[in-house]
Amino acid sequence: MSRFLLMLCFLLSSATSLYAADQQLANPRTMKFPALNFQIPKAERVLLECGMPVYLLRDTELPIINMTAMVRVGSVYEPAEKSGLSGIVGSVMRSGGAGGLTPEKMDDELEFMASSVESGIGSDMGTVSLTSLKKNFSRTLQIFSDVLLRPEFSEKRLEIARRQTVEGLRRQNDDPKEIAGREINRAIYAGHPLGNIATFDSVRSITRQELVDFHSRYYRLNNMILAVSGDFERTALLKELNQVFRPVKYPATLALANIPQPKELLQGALLYGKKDVNQTVIRMGHLGLTKDSPDIYAVRLLDYILGGSFTSRLTMEIRTNQGLAYSVSSHFDIGRRFTGSFVAETETKAESTGKTINLMKNIIAGLTKEPVSDDELTSARDYMINSFMFGFTTPASIVTQRARLEYYGYPEGYLEQYRDNIAKVTRGDILTAARKYLHPDTFKIVVIGDAAKFDLPLESLGKVRELDLKLKIPKQ
Repeated sequence: MSRFLLMLCFLLSSATSLYAADQQLANPRTMKFPALNFQIPKAERVLLECGMPVYLLRDTELPIINMTAMVRVGSVYEPAEKSGLSGIVGSVMRSGGAGGLTPEKMDDELEFMASSVESGIGSDMGTVSLTSLKKNFSRTLQIFSDVLLRPEFSEKRLEIARRQTVEGLRRQNDDPKEIAGREINRAIYAGHPLGNIATFDSVRSITRQELVDFHSRYYRLNNMILAVSGDFERTALLKELNQVFRPVKYPATLALANIPQPKELLQGALLYGKKDVNQTVIRMGHLGLTKDSPDIYAVRLLDYILGGSFTSRLTMEIRTNQGLAYSVSSHFDIGRRFTGSFVAETETKAESTGKTINLMKNIIAGLTKEPVSDDELTSARDYMINSFMFGFTTPASIVTQRARLEYYGYPEGYLEQYRDNIAKVTRGDILTAARKYLHPDTFKIVVIGDAAKFDLPLESLGKVRELDLKLKIPKQ
């Protein structure tokens, strides 16, 4: 028995030594892996008899069908005096009943089928989406098409939406982060529809007829794209779609208003909003670029290096080295139809407000003075290339992405060439992009907090314009 125990101990000791040796050889910092081979999934594009493009991707893993309609509409097309109109249209299309169904009956029927139909309108796109069990798809599709093309806009549900929007306006200054986000957007897009916000007067003035007119102007079969994924039979699905979306002769040709690109005013601004809080909210930025810029790939890597990762320059210096903030980041929102924005943001204790603002500006300016390091470029490039595949995790995301590329007019082969274009970016390309798209001296800076507690007077950072955060609620 003792001999057996000795032999067992010897074997365990040998195995431990071999394991330790293997561990020394398997250093994760020096390990090499073969290149990731990932083929981008395809989706079929078909034109319905009415002329509407449809993207299809069949997936039989679950007996579920998903559908999304993308409509060329948005808040940029609403009159400034009616700000909030598109958001209410997008909401009440679904909540206000459609195709002869009252709101209550539609809610009950969808719930009974375990189906979902949702609608909404953003700044430059309207969507109506459907999720249904395969066995209930035909009925859910009919409700979907009614919401999309024949909404009732119940006066009662309109009033509910109007009151909810007004209540949101009443609370708009409760959260310092929401104030800062709203005001930096208004400053960057001053004088452009993207900078408009709803007011008590604009929301209360919205009528049901204005919802009907706005909807009928833009929700046409020749002004939308469909994306469908899930457990369907191709021939049967196309037959059903052609039956539901029959060709229509519209009384007039749709002419989208020509919305100009926002103009960059190369002039900084310092906006201060007083809130009695111990933590200051900081936002700074200006206009950025559009998807049509040849610099978008360099900007994507610049984004990651500056403030888009946990090892970014902003995070490492402001959070890790200085301990001035728990979270700090920056982001280029590359515009698809209109020029996007660059915004850097953080929250810090009031007593370090001035120091943090100056440090953020200096870090950002540093990228315009000399190239990034080889390690920074390699890390950013590897992350962008290897994480690319996570944009295709579900059939719904794949087919929707394909439809979005057409909706926004991306060039043919954009996805297929994306990784190669990222791999081609050099340190010099990033420096050129930084000098072209980062101008810290012209930042619009929004500071929300208590200036009496700041480490530096705001006036030392520039001319201050104080925001009026007192709500002027008109009498009903």
